[in-house]
Amino acid sequence: MAAERDMNAVSPLDGRYAAKLGGLGGICGEGGLAAYRVLVECRYLAALCSVPGVKARRLKPAEKKLLEALPRLTASDKALIAAIEDRGAGGVPATRHDVKAVEYFIKGRLARTSLRDLSELVHFALTSEDVNNISYALMIRDALALELLPVMEELLRELDRLARANARVPLLARTHGQPAVPTTFGKEFRVFHARLHRQVSQLRRATILAKLNGASGSYNAHRAAYPGVDWRRFSREFIESFNAGKGPRLALNPFTTQIEPHDSYAEVFDALRRANTVALAFCQDMWRYISAGLVAQRAVAGEVGSSTMPQKVNPIHFENAEGNFGMANAMLGFFSAKLPVSRLQRDLSDSTVERNFGAAFGHALAAYGSVLAGLARVSVNPSACLAELDAHPEIIAEGVQTILRRERASGAYELLSKFTRGREVTAESFAEFIEGLDVQERVKAELRKLSPRTYTGLAAELALTGPKEN
Repeated sequence: MAAERDMNAVSPLDGRYAAKLGGLGGICGEGGLAAYRVLVECRYLAALCSVPGVKARRLKPAEKKLLEALPRLTASDKALIAAIEDRGAGGVPATRHDVKAVEYFIKGRLARTSLRDLSELVHFALTSEDVNNISYALMIRDALALELLPVMEELLRELDRLARANARVPLLARTHGQPAVPTTFGKEFRVFHARLHRQVSQLRRATILAKLNGASGSYNAHRAAYPGVDWRRFSREFIESFNAGKGPRLALNPFTTQIEPHDSYAEVFDALRRANTVALAFCQDMWRYISAGLVAQRAVAGEVGSSTMPQKVNPIHFENAEGNFGMANAMLGFFSAKLPVSRLQRDLSDSTVERNFGAAFGHALAAYGSVLAGLARVSVNPSACLAELDAHPEIIAEGVQTILRRERASGAYELLSKFTRGREVTAESFAEFIEGLDVQERVKAELRKLSPRTYTGLAAELALTGPKEN
């Protein structure tokens, strides 16, 4: 049974589209961010206790397991963290600071364990941004790896299937909206498959930079407390320790201010935006093919296409996807332009922007789901494709004039242009035109074989040849 829709949701992502977002809310929501922060803090404490130069005792196996389990926050844990920040809780006054609330939450949990003697090493020598930037890097990685990339790869598989299934279905290509030369539906599907494949490959290989170097990026507090520790090596190894999972990798940015400058975020957002743009263009082409009757839609029983026109079967999924891709890309473009800019060593204008990552990812995820839903109810209409080709015999003019030029016939292009441009041409008139040419019979025989249905070049071969894996 479907969950009830929240009719008071300000964003359709939390209302109308909530069921389409899978586990994205648990990754990008405020509770997800709190869990990532707890994870970073707990791993940092464990890492500090393993460094010989830090005067801290080694952790027992049970204590390591405790720190590994603590980030798996329950709903009540998340509520407690919010309460500590907003109004105070558990004997802690209101922090009005989200990362400090996480620190106090962890200390409160450790106070009841054998780790209570190490509680002052929680958040040791760190600035909030050390925790935040790694948390957001993990959020971006997991949103891509667990939610977005799987549905994008599902679309890639569907485009590959469509390319192969329709490799030899001829289609009238249109350039500038006008009849051009034939292609095949499969080859046009392959074009979008190859374009999207390239962007998905870049997202898979993306690197997200992170920092762990204190209040101005210079390890001031770390060096003051333990000057004998190689803190740059520690930071690199700590950040890379999060790379056990799938998706983009994390890497140390050794040169930052208080904040990691987010250039790598922009690289990821721009790659996702390019992928979305490819998918958006595909939606628009599918809309046009459906409008022309070249792609047929399957009606769904009980579904209403129009409130007044009962015959309508609208391409709503492709239209919905187009709108959501536009929303996602507007936000992703803003992120890429805004986040790499920060005054001097730090301003806080990035903070509220980062809290909207989930909204951009959500619109993209809803859009990809809509594309797949749209493809599940459409099929190519070969007979309509053939009828359109037969209605435009003039489209073989390119082939005729090219063969004539091969034979060094003078003014071949001009001759075909005069015969076809701005005139109604029939198959019969074209046949008469060929018979009247001053060329050898073998050439006429070759020209007679040209047909709008078969003048497709290597389209079928291209459709059946997918891009190589990177």
